[in-house]
Order: sequence, then structure tokens, then C-alpha cells
Amino acid sequence: MNPSKIIQAFEKNETFLVTTHINPDPDALCSQLVTASYLKSKGKRVYLINHDAVPERFHFLPSTKSIKKITKGKKINYDVLVVLDCGDLDRIGEVKNLIKPNKIIINIDHHVTNHMFGNLNLVVPNASSTSEVMYGLLRRAQVPLDKNMATLIYLGIMTDTGSFRYDNTSAHTHEIVSHLLKFNIHVSELYRKIYENVPLTDLKYFTRIADNFEALYKGKVVCVELLKSVYNKFSEDFDLRDKIFKHLRTIRGVEVLVILTEENKNRTRINLRSQRKVNVARLASLFGGGGHRKASGCVIEEGIIEARKKIVKAIGNVL
Repeated sequence: MNPSKIIQAFEKNETFLVTTHINPDPDALCSQLVTASYLKSKGKRVYLINHDAVPERFHFLPSTKSIKKITKGKKINYDVLVVLDCGDLDRIGEVKNLIKPNKIIINIDHHVTNHMFGNLNLVVPNASSTSEVMYGLLRRAQVPLDKNMATLIYLGIMTDTGSFRYDNTSAHTHEIVSHLLKFNIHVSELYRKIYENVPLTDLKYFTRIADNFEALYKGKVVCVELLKSVYNKFSEDFDLRDKIFKHLRTIRGVEVLVILTEENKNRTRINLRSQRKVNVARLASLFGGGGHRKASGCVIEEGIIEARKKIVKAIGNVL
């Protein structure tokens, strides 16, 4: 993992396809946009294409209009594919159809379960976020930041650290943020737009389901099931799973939080959070997933009832 080789690839090539994972979170989008800003400042041609359209709640981010959703039959001529914040190449969804043989793939990430799928890999598991990894790469390349870039990096770090509350917040993270704040970032305004901008209808639905959870293993595990019919009631401006995790993690004595989301009758998405010692990335890997030690996920090709049995049993074995 030699950052210098990635910088050389950025310098020597002219056309780039930059993407991130399906259902992108702020860190994914911010690191993607920062990479694009870096390349454009060098006079490079950049295509920003994702499996999904940018959720409306993130439209306030600088330059989000430049990110396009992939369309059927799309063809792009590029020299380098840059994949950000993605542990597995399959996670870029239909953008994978744009991959061409003999093209360079650059993999930049911070997930400990990253598959190292790139020709060039920069994976820093002890970094708070991919935005933090990109900050280090920009500094190494001696690329001057502007306010938009600083804002994007700050948002990526802020959201992936839970507003600097999670264990992935290091002294180095705070040093970076100290530098970013010199660009006169409106911190309180950014926080409000990310966390305090909930549609009224969504909040009403949320209050109805927020307490619909089950405590297992003497309260060490809290499990929530979201049927498709329930999940679909919420707008794309409301990150339901994130709100549930924030609500339930305040319960005393909880070790693991589990949300099961029904995608269809034979497919269930599992999101896991660890409050203390349980390595949920290892748990997710049992089902082909991955992520971080304390925040991870996977998909089980079963209905929600069978999926629940499997993941709860796996957690019980660990406990």
C-alpha cells in the first residue's frame, strides 16, 4: 500500500471514473467528491457515477449534482477506476458493469474487512473514515485545500465518528479537524443539516416503531425487525436505521444491536453495531459481509424469520 504509486497514477493518467458503494453514506459521498476535486484541479477529466442517485438529504453537499446514477447501457472511456469507501468490489452495484480489462483500479478505504481488490490499494483500518484517508493522501500529494474540500472532509469524518464519539476518533483525527476548521467551516449548520432536518411525517412513523424491539440474552442483545411494508413508509430523507441505532444504543448493558430489514421474501439485510467488545465485522464475515469492528453488515439470502434465527444464533455463540 504505497500512496506514492496512487499519486503517480493520478498524475500520469487523464480520465477517471470515480465511484463508491451502494446506498452511499456521507463519508462515501464526501471522499468521492474530494477525490474528484483533487483530480479536476490537476486538469483531469472525471466521471462521477454511482449505483444510486444521491439521496435528497445530502444535496446540500458541495458539487453533488456532478454525481450521476448509472443508466442502462452506459459506456464510458476512462483510464483509471477509483473506488472509495468500499470493502468489496461487488458493493459498487451496477457500476461494476463499467469495469474494463487492463484498466487500473485504485481502491481507497478504511474498512478492516477490505478485500484488497485494486491494482493499487490504500486501505487504512485505523483511520476514522475514508475522508481521513483522502486527507492524508492530499497532504502527501501537496494538494492545497479549499473551503469546499475542507467541508467535505470534515463532514465525512464527523459522520463516520458519530460526531467524534466513537472509538475510531483518534488524536490524529482531532489534529486533522483542527486544520480543517481554519477554513471557517460552519460546524453547527452542517450538524443541523445532517442530524436535525427530519421530515414531520417520518418522525411520526418513527415514534410508532422506535420501541418495537426485543431484548435477548439477558438484555445483551437488542433486535429490531423492519418489514418492507414498514420501511417503505419512510422518505429517503430519513435514515431510519441510523435513528434506531442512536435510540437503542442508550440502553444500559447492551453489547450488540441488530437491525434486520426485509428486502424481499428471500433476502434480508443485517446491520450490526457493537457497544463494547464484540467484533461485529467478524460476525458479518460469517455471512459474506464486513465493515468495522463496531459497525458492520451483511445480507442473508433468507426471509426475515430465518435470517433472524441465524444471526441471533451466531451472536449467541460469540457471547
